Formats: sequence, structure tokens, C-alpha cells
Amino acid sequence: MTQDICGFVPASCELLGLGEPTHLEPAFGRVRNELFSRLVERGFRSIALETDRVAALAVDDFVQHGTGSLDAAMREGFSHGFGDLDANRRLVAWMREYNRDRPAAERVAFHGFDAATETTSAPSPRSYLEHARDYLALDLDIAGLAGEDGRWSRMEAVMDPAMSVGETPEAVRLRSIADDMLTALYARAPELIAATSRAEWYQAKTHLTAGLGLLRYHKQAAQRLEQAARVSLLGGTRDALMAQNLLDIRGIEARRGPTLVFSHNRHLQRNICVIPMGNLDLAWIGVGAILASLVDEQYAFIAGSLGRSEIIGLREPDPDTYEGSLQSRVGTWGLVEAASIAAAGTRADAARQQAYFPLDQETVDGADAVLHITDASAAARNP
Repeated sequence: MTQDICGFVPASCELLGLGEPTHLEPAFGRVRNELFSRLVERGFRSIALETDRVAALAVDDFVQHGTGSLDAAMREGFSHGFGDLDANRRLVAWMREYNRDRPAAERVAFHGFDAATETTSAPSPRSYLEHARDYLALDLDIAGLAGEDGRWSRMEAVMDPAMSVGETPEAVRLRSIADDMLTALYARAPELIAATSRAEWYQAKTHLTAGLGLLRYHKQAAQRLEQAARVSLLGGTRDALMAQNLLDIRGIEARRGPTLVFSHNRHLQRNICVIPMGNLDLAWIGVGAILASLVDEQYAFIAGSLGRSEIIGLREPDPDTYEGSLQSRVGTWGLVEAASIAAAGTRADAARQQAYFPLDQETVDGADAVLHITDASAAARNP
């Protein structure tokens, strides 16, 4: 057992996935912050969180250039409620202080790699497409085609294919327009960058690809399939968009240093993502599996593991489970090679409302290492 993450970063690694088994235990965010500071010393120059990529542009402007305030960055720069997390606030504040007196090439960058979607809802693409339209100075009535934002964002538009907007003539037309704008963005890149900046061009591309992603997501929501297959298709579409975002982020960061990716284990693991939701058993190919197939050894994955947690009501694990075996090997928290973990049982003492997924054989087999937190309360106090 060790707390030195650098020993688990292969020389070929450009994307290091660090997972957590639940979003509800803040100790993982605190430990992540400590590990990221050590990775920055090793040459990492960016972090990507499971939050809306477009919203995260506001956080990056703050940490790299001091634009706005910390409060505004936390309020405007996160989706899915992650701006309310103390560990994220501490991370953003640390990144701003680290960057304050450093040249641009040495600053650390903040990225989101998620789409602005929940499993059961997705917003209108209107604002994203309008940003790109305005950057390209085109005369297009995006709002007229998109209609009211609420008809896209309501839960029924995703969960009930009969209520979906995704295959309407207006949505088909918007997808065609968005594709044309993306072609124009590249075709006119020299002119546009000379008139604005490379950063503004990338921002326009980020908005446009987000809008296209939402159009694709809503198209899948319109598919008339059995419900478990439909929702699994949506989960797979979201993870495909996440993977595309991470590859785009690496295109931006390639010459500066590797990227730490922090998300749920189920997104980052190399094997099939299996998630129960209500009475549905969902399964799809996740981000980690996509990345592993495309970039091979440039991707490494450290799975998160949790022993006990007062916050989510998780008690001491049975000794014959993966977590139980790690409790005896690890102090407050530590990193262990996945290959050194013996086969064990999957713990069955967690309730669904805890949104916690214990280690299983498939996750351990698909990980390079495991970050185990024995006592979340102690780890949060002293990462």
C-alpha cells in the first residue's frame, strides 16, 4: 500500500482515470485534490471532471486568467449540482492560486467532459447552436426551429419516445444546420482565428459539438424500444459523447502534459457499465472501454473503493469481500496494484439509495490500481 500515485502512472499515460464508487461521499474529492497536486508536480497540466463541458469553460477562465470570482465559477461552471461540493471549491481555489504567477504554458487547466444531460432529461440545443452561429456571423433562425426550451428539457421528452422532440422535422433540420456549421468552422479556421483567437475558435467548437451532442441524444430518446434497451442506449450515447469530449480535450492539452480524469467508476472502467435504475437493469459500453480501445496504453484507470462511510450509512464490510480484504491492507487511504488483489466476494450490504457500487471481479480485472478509503470520515479530515 502507498499514497504515492506517481508509481501508478505509466510513462505512456496521457489520460489517467480516477474513479469513485459513489458521488455522495466527499472524501474521494478531498483525496483527489491531494493526488492531483502531486500529479501536477510530475507534469500533469489539466484535470477533467464529470461535469458539463461548456459550463466548465467559466471555471477554466477563472483558474487560468482570474476572470470573475470563485463564487461565480462555482455557481456557473458546474452541472449536476457538483458546484456545491466543498472539495470542488477547494480544487478550483487551489488551481487559481497555483496559476496566479505562472506563465500560460505552465498553468493547470480545468475541463468538464460531460454533456449537459441527466439520465432522464436533456436540455435544448438552442443556446449552444446560437453561440456557434454568432461566432460564424450567420443569419440563421435557430430559436424558430428549436421552439420553446421546455419542450426539450422536460423529463417526458427523454423517457417517453412519443413525447420526444428528437425526430421532428425541426430537429432533423437543426442537425443538418449544425453539421454544416461544424464544416464551416473548420473551413474558415484561418480567417476566424486571425479575426478572434484560437481560444475563441475552440470555445465556438465546444459549444457547437455540445449542441450536436444534445441533438444526437434527443434523437436516441425518440427510438421506440423496450424501456431498458432505450435507457441503456441513452447511457451509451452519453458515454460516447464523454469519450469524444476527452479526446478533444487531449487534442488541446497534448503538448502540455497528461490529464487526470475524475468520474464514477462505472463510467471509467474498461468493462461493460452495468447500472440498476428502478426496476430496470441497464448496460452499455462506457467511457473507459471506449478510450481503452482507441488509445490503448495512453489510458490508465484507478478504481475507487470504499470501506465505511458515516455520510452514506455504509458500515464495515464483511472480511470476505474485496473491500473487507483491503481494509486490512490500507491505513486511512491508499493505492494498491489491482493485480495484487485476490479474488473475493462482492459486498451486498449497500442500499440503492446510497448510489454506491461495490468492487466486483470485472472492475478489479479492468483496473490498473485501486484507491481504497477505509474510513471516509478520517480521509476527509486528513487526505
